[in-house]
Amino acid sequence: MDDIQPRYREATEEPIVDTAHVLAAIAAATARDGQVDSGLFRRAFQRVRAQPIEARIYSFLKTNVDIRVYITDAAGIVIYDSDSGRDEGVNYSEWNDVHHTLRGHYGARTSPSRADPKTKVLYVASPIVLDGEIIGVLSVGKSATNSNRFVESARRDLMLGGAAVCVVLIIAGVILGQWLTRPIRRLTDYALAIRDGRRAELPRLPPGELRDLGAAFEQMRTALEGKRYVENYVQTLTHEIKSPLSAIRGAAELLGEDLPTDQRRQFIDNISSESERITHIAETLMLLTSLESSGAVKSTGPIALDRIALDAAASLGILIERRDLTIDDSGIEPVTVYGDGVLIRQAIVNLLQNAVEFSPPQTVISICTRIIDDTVVFEVRDHGPGIPDYAESKIYDRFFSLTRPDSGKKSSGLGLSLVKEIMTLHEGSVVVASHPEGGTLATLVFLHG
Repeated sequence: MDDIQPRYREATEEPIVDTAHVLAAIAAATARDGQVDSGLFRRAFQRVRAQPIEARIYSFLKTNVDIRVYITDAAGIVIYDSDSGRDEGVNYSEWNDVHHTLRGHYGARTSPSRADPKTKVLYVASPIVLDGEIIGVLSVGKSATNSNRFVESARRDLMLGGAAVCVVLIIAGVILGQWLTRPIRRLTDYALAIRDGRRAELPRLPPGELRDLGAAFEQMRTALEGKRYVENYVQTLTHEIKSPLSAIRGAAELLGEDLPTDQRRQFIDNISSESERITHIAETLMLLTSLESSGAVKSTGPIALDRIALDAAASLGILIERRDLTIDDSGIEPVTVYGDGVLIRQAIVNLLQNAVEFSPPQTVISICTRIIDDTVVFEVRDHGPGIPDYAESKIYDRFFSLTRPDSGKKSSGLGLSLVKEIMTLHEGSVVVASHPEGGTLATLVFLHG
């Protein structure tokens, strides 16, 4: 901005030089007996001022000629002044424009305007040469009023343009900052998920150091999860099989004694049931471990969810009949999902088995399949005691189990963990909660199509 005004002055001075030299040449050409014809210039300027001007120079409207021309003789005495003859007869020989020009040099000066001392006037002089001799000086003065308007307009435009550029740069900086920091935030969220033990996938990262860092995080996560996985499973498995093993050992010790046949049969049944419990825990853990390590469904395809639900209910027919329960499948609608049919059937069987075990005799278990918006839903509802408040946040934890109302025993506590893992692999969800009208409602939600 500081450079604008000098550049405008340079642009103003250059045409004044041309004007001064042209007028000086005219003055020399019209000179008589070595004297400049000042009357010619007087008449010419009278005509100029009498002729109206209306020149639109971009946003500026010019309506008058604002140059001043004065002519001096060889001694520097003013013989003509276009400013109504104001300084005619005054000695200008000491003014820089006249002084330097009379000596054959370039003459120019800047002086305050008499009308407005704050406004500068630029004067440029040219020698009037006749037969190789300087007979006088013609000086052209141009007020800086109009150029100041151009300067202020340029400064205003520059400030507006600069402000616009700053806004654009700020916006571009924010966008660029977001673009640069987004991968870092994703990687940070991924690291926090690892810290909190939540399931998370390594985000897509740009090539370079960030991708290498992400790969290192993934390797670290795998190592940590493997270590934590083994530690947790060893601890929980040890705890869970400790009870059935103690029961088996106690029954085996008693069988070494002389017992009545009915008691001996009871202890043998206990050993058998506890052995089956350990086997079930081991098999379920192996399946759960396999699903967690695979991270994806291996076999996918269109699955008729309604048929799988009916088949799962039929597979529990003996247990349902033994407990004097009824299955209401009137809500089953033909629906299709994509996934692994074996795993989905396992999830439905687990939910149905829970409903059967918690249902009072002579009650109804309702199952249905339907489409809700862009999801496919399977629901099973029983009329049991529902989920206690303290257990709502724990029912999906491994080895957490509620006491069965009829036997007072607990299951392996792996059923809902397995269901949740299966639904996660199918990009779906499972919700098990108490129904407002009593009992429990378990829901599997699949993406439609």
